[in-house]
Amino acid sequence: MRKISLFICILFLLSPLCWAKVGDILKVIKTPGPCPTGLAFDGQNLWLADNFTDKIYKISPESGKILKSFNSPGHHPEGLAWDGNYLWHIDSGEKLMYRLDPESGRATLILESNSSHPRDLTFDGKHIWVIDHRSDILLKVSPEDGMMVQNFPSPAREPAGLAFDGKYLWVTDRSEDRIYLVNPSDGLCLSSMRSYGPFAYGLAWGDDVLWNVDYENDEIYKIKVFCKDILSKWDERQMSLHFIKEFRNYGPGTVKTLDIFLPTPESRDNQTLIGPVQFEPKPDKIINDSWGQKIAHFHYKDLKGLSIVKPGWKVKAKIYSSEYFIYPDKIGSLKEIPEEIRDKYTQDGDKYNIHDPFIKELAFKIAGKEKNPYWIALRIYDYLGKHLSYNLKPLGGWNPAPTVLKRGTGSCSEYTYSMIALCRTLGVPIRYVGAVSRRGDDASYDDVYHRWTEVYLPPYGWIPFDANKGDTDLPGKKVLGIGNVAARYIITTENGGGDQYLWFGYNYGFKWTSEGKCRIHEESYGMWSPWGGKKYHKPVKEND
Repeated sequence: MRKISLFICILFLLSPLCWAKVGDILKVIKTPGPCPTGLAFDGQNLWLADNFTDKIYKISPESGKILKSFNSPGHHPEGLAWDGNYLWHIDSGEKLMYRLDPESGRATLILESNSSHPRDLTFDGKHIWVIDHRSDILLKVSPEDGMMVQNFPSPAREPAGLAFDGKYLWVTDRSEDRIYLVNPSDGLCLSSMRSYGPFAYGLAWGDDVLWNVDYENDEIYKIKVFCKDILSKWDERQMSLHFIKEFRNYGPGTVKTLDIFLPTPESRDNQTLIGPVQFEPKPDKIINDSWGQKIAHFHYKDLKGLSIVKPGWKVKAKIYSSEYFIYPDKIGSLKEIPEEIRDKYTQDGDKYNIHDPFIKELAFKIAGKEKNPYWIALRIYDYLGKHLSYNLKPLGGWNPAPTVLKRGTGSCSEYTYSMIALCRTLGVPIRYVGAVSRRGDDASYDDVYHRWTEVYLPPYGWIPFDANKGDTDLPGKKVLGIGNVAARYIITTENGGGDQYLWFGYNYGFKWTSEGKCRIHEESYGMWSPWGGKKYHKPVKEND
């Protein structure tokens, strides 16, 4: 009986670790000073700098106990890094970089920081990396003389913390409250996660976890990075959406047949439907197309002049910002993708033209010899962000991929077609999703819509890649198009393109025949409204 009780106690203590997913906080340690900045891990213990006490602390990562401390060599202590033998430290006031003896705190080497506004640093096994938070750059410098070897733009506008995990850099940013994963060879942002605290500062890496100190909360966080569960949800909104497809015949002839096809939303990672979809009027039938998409079919006959039909659906849902954290080295190979998925979602289509010589040559030029499906998709995504711009004039809308890529401008649909064409040419399964978008206010109207792609990445499945969002200069903004869906969409459509109902469209499809001359007007729109309690702007009432 005692053994069973002991087992239950151990299971209870370990259960948070078993259930934890990527980004979860495994431990919180209170900092010894009120202005914590730099953070490092020496393989056994944490080191922390504090800008108020002007001290550097050695801290047990298990108990949070201060094991020792010594005065910092300057009066504005910032970043810390561990090189295997020494503690490296940077001071923003002195603009100097120090190599410290961890036992005595004595500076054994003093170098210029090569940065006018240094904040944090890390060691990659050969070079020191430094953040300049005013210039918004990451500098690789020599530990021999402090001179710069290379530099890249930082992910966002206010970088604060820096760490190296043995292969990639990690960067915190105060302006976005995010932690970014960065490729040190070219500065490309690979993924990101939201920070736990409001002012993420120093970073450290050790034992396959990330440590982050928060300047406002005065706390150190142990963050889980590797797990099969890579999804987190944020920013829940309770919304109602009414989607309508309106068709008017102004005559004088008769519309003999009209078929309207409306794909219907289902629960998925970014949305939880509250109850079934309500149709107005009732559809003639529900169709499952070749991609597995459920489509409501409305059939009309003999619509004479001045006739109007408005089929549609209503749904209540909780919508979220869904975020998938991608660590490239955890992605499986193309061979690990189920054969059914690979065969189905690498087919050609009228908007793709994957056998076009221009598409084939460009795809292999972008990807090179890369075989990892994530890196293939990322390189294509990055290429589209650099070589396409969003513009529907003078031409554009739903042109095929070769036309779009040669022209250099595109709509969200054309970004999507181009992403699909290049990925499928290289054997990477990819599809698109279509959505109705909340436009600003919760009570809003959408007749523009949005679509983007999803790439199949083993072992995780379908991961969003919105190439339209890659058209930005900031690396951190660019990467938000990968693995992220904002809390502003209800996705209606999951499709590979080219089916008989929606063709290469989304949200709706229709076809009609007529007798005599008919002047037709058709439009579609989604009407958003929040559900639950009403909102008011009310002043604070002071107590008498």
